[in-house]
Amino acid sequence: MGDRNERGPATRRRRTTISGEATGTSARQANGGKPGSHGQGEQDAAGAARKHRSSNDGFKDRLSCHRLQESLLSSESGYSNYRGILNWCVIMLVLSNARLFLENLIKYGILVDPIQVVSLFLKDPYSWPAACLIIVSNVFIMAALYTERRLAVGTISEGTGAFLYCVNLGAILCFPSATVLIVNSMTPVGGVFALGVYTVLLLKLYSYKDVNKWCREIRQAKARTLSRSNSCPSVHRANGNAVHSHVTYPGNLTHRDMYYFIFAPTLCYELNFPRSPRIRKRFLLRRLLEMLFLMQLQVGLIQQWMVPTVQNSMKPFQNMELSRMVERLLKLAVPNHLIWLIFFYWFFHSSMNFVAELMQFGDREFYRDWWNSETVPYFWANWNIPVHKWCLRHFYKPMLRRGVNKLPAQIAVFLLSAFFHEYLVSIPLKMFRLWAFMGMMAQVPLALFVARFLRGNYGNAAVWMSLIIGQPIAVLMYVHDYYVLHYGGVSEARTA
Repeated sequence: MGDRNERGPATRRRRTTISGEATGTSARQANGGKPGSHGQGEQDAAGAARKHRSSNDGFKDRLSCHRLQESLLSSESGYSNYRGILNWCVIMLVLSNARLFLENLIKYGILVDPIQVVSLFLKDPYSWPAACLIIVSNVFIMAALYTERRLAVGTISEGTGAFLYCVNLGAILCFPSATVLIVNSMTPVGGVFALGVYTVLLLKLYSYKDVNKWCREIRQAKARTLSRSNSCPSVHRANGNAVHSHVTYPGNLTHRDMYYFIFAPTLCYELNFPRSPRIRKRFLLRRLLEMLFLMQLQVGLIQQWMVPTVQNSMKPFQNMELSRMVERLLKLAVPNHLIWLIFFYWFFHSSMNFVAELMQFGDREFYRDWWNSETVPYFWANWNIPVHKWCLRHFYKPMLRRGVNKLPAQIAVFLLSAFFHEYLVSIPLKMFRLWAFMGMMAQVPLALFVARFLRGNYGNAAVWMSLIIGQPIAVLMYVHDYYVLHYGGVSEARTA
């Protein structure tokens, strides 16, 4: 019995082996005894091995359910799909602002009055000083064009041309500001609009002067290759649909070329701008509808939301109630920032794309991803590309070429920007408080602080905080001073 039991397993193993061999032999006989039929048996064996491994893996999964990994909200996890959290933030933002807007409607009623907007531009319906001031700007445009024509033919020297440009550009800066200050029928909004047009014209004509001067220098250095008069015989095709002549200096000194540049959505002049092949009518219509809708939305939000908040902020500022001042500031920050974002989209996307499409202007990079700014200089370099390109081309790089270090050159750029910010605010309001100037110059120490102590998301949060809080401070300062200066004191405001 013992021997039989001991021999039993070995006997069973032998029988299994013999039966397996028999099965393989019968399979090979069924396949005709071909040598290749042995591969089928190997495949069957491999399949059995895979099943065995999968069975073992199943047992391992039951025994172990943990592995080395980071939580999704940890930066080390590498996870980046937070779309659901972003949607939640948007919904919460919409709901919270809807509550504030409903509270505003219940408290003040409907304050939106589209007709009132006309009074912001005109005091007297028969007197349009801002529009007349803008029409007069054609005198300065023609002065620049004819100065360049005289310089191109050598009638006047470079020194005389530089002097004429100084007079012309100085008049562009001083004439409209003097007109705004002297003419009593000029409203603050009309003054801002007129001075904004003249500021853009000043930057454009400065670029026009520089580029034509560079062309004369190239022509003098390469007189043989640039001796042709109006245009080259070559043409430029864009996608095979539009043909534009390739203009060379001095063939660009025409009224058509000048006014194309004046109306083009850029501050930097070129002899040959990149051109789009055609005007897309649907794209143009979408941008036009966006412009009209967003303009009305901005006016409505200012009348309904910002004006009551600003009026209610005057008494705390007069009494210097610190806690109430901070509360008013934070309450004003939300509508002010929302209107600023709408203005950014309305101006830099809808309006400038509308003008560019209408003029077939090809370069549509009017902004970059400033919302991802982790440093202050990155924001100022990417939220307004036309101004950034002008400062880089005609102000910052020329200073570097003259041997100025980078930091003083950057500070000089901020000084120039601060001057024009104050110029566009103080003169239309007919008061000089330097709040906008100081706000811009405060960006310099803020930029140094953020660059040194904050990185990544913390730097981005600091940039957003400066935008959300900084602008309402300047708004309240100017409104308070304007009320004190023009009305002899702050009237009793309604309680919030």
